[in-house]
Amino acid sequence: MTQSYDLVVLGSGPGGYVAAIRAAQLGLKTAIVERENLGGICLNWGCIPTKALLRSAEIFHNMKNAADYGLAAENITADLEAVVKRSRGVAKQLTQGVAGLMKKNKIDVVMGDGKITAPGKINVKTEKGDEELETKNIIIATGARARDLPFAKADGKRIWTYRHAMTPPEMPTKLLIIGSGAIGIEFASFYNDMGSEVTVVEMLDRIVPVEDEEVSKFLEKSLKKQGMNIMTGAGVKSIDAGAKGVKAEIEDSKGKKQAHEFSHVIVAVGIQPNIEAIGLDELGVEPDERFHIKTDAHCRTNVDGIYAIGDCTAGPWLAHKASHEGVIAAETIAGGHPHTMDINNIPGCTYCHPQIASVGLTEAKAKEAGYEVKVGKFPFIGNGKAIALGETEGFIKTVFDAKTGELLGAHMIGAEVTELIQGYTVGKTLETTEAELMNTVFPHPTLSEMMHESVLDAYGRVMHI
Repeated sequence: MTQSYDLVVLGSGPGGYVAAIRAAQLGLKTAIVERENLGGICLNWGCIPTKALLRSAEIFHNMKNAADYGLAAENITADLEAVVKRSRGVAKQLTQGVAGLMKKNKIDVVMGDGKITAPGKINVKTEKGDEELETKNIIIATGARARDLPFAKADGKRIWTYRHAMTPPEMPTKLLIIGSGAIGIEFASFYNDMGSEVTVVEMLDRIVPVEDEEVSKFLEKSLKKQGMNIMTGAGVKSIDAGAKGVKAEIEDSKGKKQAHEFSHVIVAVGIQPNIEAIGLDELGVEPDERFHIKTDAHCRTNVDGIYAIGDCTAGPWLAHKASHEGVIAAETIAGGHPHTMDINNIPGCTYCHPQIASVGLTEAKAKEAGYEVKVGKFPFIGNGKAIALGETEGFIKTVFDAKTGELLGAHMIGAEVTELIQGYTVGKTLETTEAELMNTVFPHPTLSEMMHESVLDAYGRVMHI
């Protein structure tokens, strides 16, 4: 029997399930198709379980440094199996939560592989056989997967993607990480804190290259201080995985090639969209130059009735961007006129140690765009709460348009900055200038006071340095 809907969502990640909930709230009869786990990659193999792993590593790090806080802790050890088990438990809890949200909002969940067979028609291959769905609208939220290197195909034994790295069969003794974006650097932090000898290879001239240059330099210095080997402007030329380890040929920034041996390798060189075998070619859905689905400001593709959101579309490839796109698409389908998204107001967070967070233009990008800028900085060492926490490493940087006072960007590195960044994100969304930020009262003692001081510094009014 064919089921009919106002909307069917392909994929139940943070974009897909949020789109389905918002559509249901707006009175649309909605179904969601998922081939693996409710919650998608983010809840099951991405954002959430990695943060659980990193939390364990953070506590382990603090325990090993208990003497810094006047405490004594002896014979500190890590149980990798237990750490992974906790991470998987966190993921399972949230997946069950999404299932509850689907039931609460009367959204039909169809588990299986979905394919659009014609406009408004989807075939789902389920365990019980094929199921046919008819729908007025479709949202594609199929996400993306890790990109392989041609010479370093992931095998789950010696060469890992992020999925393998989250459920390791053993602790790497000597780990090579190829790529220094958020995923690579987060795993570098986790495994370094857990006791692995970590080498990061980045082909560009600095790590976390999308971040402000000062943040990149500060992080590299910090990671080296923690014992990591950081190679920028370098490339891995070949990988030879054996039963007991991996041999890698690495070309350094000076063009010198040298063989290195590692126990394991994590490949973190980007993503590719999951858009094969879902019927897009037959329908004529147009891709962009990077082979993601091309959409307009309301997430519409070039084919009527088909929308796309999240990691299968253009970047930034972030869960919160996908969720917001899901709301935009659902409200558009329901006949509303939602605000479109400004990618300059989307914050980015990296949960390494120290943490990184940013929103808007870097100083260099602002200048490239033709702005005359005012820049302010404030160090963690000048903040009372940071000193009390024993977290004096880092700084906050703000970039303003010198002519109008518009907040163009904010860039942070240090403890809990992933929680602080939303203050500037709200400010940018409200089109805040330096005047509003200066006149805002920040509570004391908090880390957020550094946000105020950074603004003051941009205008020559900083108080505590």
